[in-house]
Amino acid sequence: MRRDPSLIPLSHQHHNGLALCVLTRRSLAADASPENLAKLARRAIDRYELELANHFAIEEEVLFPLCGPMPLVDELVAEHRALEGFIAELRTAPSAAVLEQFCGLLTSHIRREENELFEQIQRSLPREVLDQAGGEIDRRAVRICL
Repeated sequence: MRRDPSLIPLSHQHHNGLALCVLTRRSLAADASPENLAKLARRAIDRYELELANHFAIEEEVLFPLCGPMPLVDELVAEHRALEGFIAELRTAPSAAVLEQFCGLLTSHIRREENELFEQIQRSLPREVLDQAGGEIDRRAVRICL
């Protein structure tokens, strides 16, 4: 299904998150030196601060409440907290294992949101609700260039 315009800013942020993970994994596979690991951890932390924290807030404050009680939403919120925990670990004790866990969870999390949650939202929410949410999402979304 085509992405509804109201969700496109979040999908753009998802694209950036997936790109971060691909580039991080490639770089780590090519160079596992402590210097590169520190650089990659710093990049993940910076991306979290620049975009992911904003993304999580928009989802939790704007989008998820529209869904009503759903196990999927509860799981996605728990994954947000887990991703934040990985960022906290990367700040204090960066390791290849934590970086890989972060990338693995972020990738699967994004795929679930795109393939399950967004599809369900597009099928079930009325047009006027999507439009109103889309205006708020668009207003709040941080846009960065990779």
